[in-house]
Amino acid sequence: MNIKDLLGKFSIAVTHEDEIEIVENVEKGVSFKGFNLWVLIFAIFIASLGLNTNSTAVIIGAMLISPLMGPIIGIGFSIGIKDFDLLKRSLKNYALATGVSVVTATIYFLCTPITEAQSELLARTSPNIYDVLIALFGGLAGVVALGAKEKGNVVPGVAIATALMPPLCTAGYGIATMKWQFFLGAFYLFFINTVFIALATYLGVKYFKFSQKKYVNPAVEKKTGAYVLIIAICTFLPSIYLTFKIVQEALYVRSVNAYINDNVNFDSTKIIQTDINYEDRKIQVVILGKEVSQDSIAKAKEMIKAYSGISDSKVSIIQGSSNRPDIDVKALKSDVLSEIYDRKEETIEGLENEIAMLNEQLHARKQYEEMAKDMRKEFASLYPMVKSFSINYAVYEHSNDTVSPDTVCLVTIVQSSAISKDKMKTMQEWLKARTKSEKLELVVKN
Repeated sequence: MNIKDLLGKFSIAVTHEDEIEIVENVEKGVSFKGFNLWVLIFAIFIASLGLNTNSTAVIIGAMLISPLMGPIIGIGFSIGIKDFDLLKRSLKNYALATGVSVVTATIYFLCTPITEAQSELLARTSPNIYDVLIALFGGLAGVVALGAKEKGNVVPGVAIATALMPPLCTAGYGIATMKWQFFLGAFYLFFINTVFIALATYLGVKYFKFSQKKYVNPAVEKKTGAYVLIIAICTFLPSIYLTFKIVQEALYVRSVNAYINDNVNFDSTKIIQTDINYEDRKIQVVILGKEVSQDSIAKAKEMIKAYSGISDSKVSIIQGSSNRPDIDVKALKSDVLSEIYDRKEETIEGLENEIAMLNEQLHARKQYEEMAKDMRKEFASLYPMVKSFSINYAVYEHSNDTVSPDTVCLVTIVQSSAISKDKMKTMQEWLKARTKSEKLELVVKN
């Protein structure tokens, strides 16, 4: 395959007939009334339930049935083809859908008895540059899917990846609980998704060279392009700052953990609780076990100065005691019980292995005892010079630890008269066959 053929596989184009159908589909998706509006309301309730119960599956289901993508794609598409009537309708329906969504979520969270913020909800309160990239590439996938005859799962996938609905539900939670940082963080995430999905759609329309409508006022057209650029930049810049903070905090926590592993792992102690406060630059470590001297603790605290990025942090090393109000006693008890349980599990497992080995040895011993009884008459008939014999299970250990122990069948005979070498060899082969032992050792006594 040559380069031309290879590049041809990446070629995408929209015919005039496809363009007409795409414009019609976009215009239909923009509309928010009747069925669409009720589907949105029910989807918001489902997403709110998912966030409230921390169910990822429920949240994904709500995003799949949500019609929120329509007006957002309509905004970017209308700007791209310079259809300002479609832009007005898209903005109007976008505002309606956003308002209805937030009000519905607020009503739900005012009524629900579960008011604690779960992890799925908290994840929508701290947007960053990665959310910008997800929205941009999701939007590009969506606009490419618009031009494809077989759209498959692209548009629903974009709705899930960019997560338009959960941030609106989280904004409603912020209003219902009067937690305005939740409202602002979630609404900013929703706005990021809106702006960059619309921007991706706009870029896609330009790439596909859709037919543009003539507008009588070039000044308005020019201003619109400038506004798109300004809004995109203004939306993007805060995400850089928030991402910088997240990265700085992650680096801080990593350095703190390295410091703790290097300096606070005292002999015969266990770290049972670690609290890292990035904002206040405070580190608290609770240890349990053998008492550590104050000199050792002071030396460990002093070592923080050797770690770049956390040298200004204040370190507290607390030796566990239930009388200390600043220790999470429940967590302490839980960790101790968990440690005891783990050790008991290890002890029980070791005992079970030992019992299994002893049972195996006992079974082998009994097996050989029964075999010896059965072989008495055979020995008397075949080898009358054998006065008595015993059959045992023997394990030979090696002085070299790398060599596995040998398990053999040990047969000891007491002879009444001398046995020839040929007879001894025949006896050994017979014993191997009779005891079904690959490894057999024959010991002869007078």
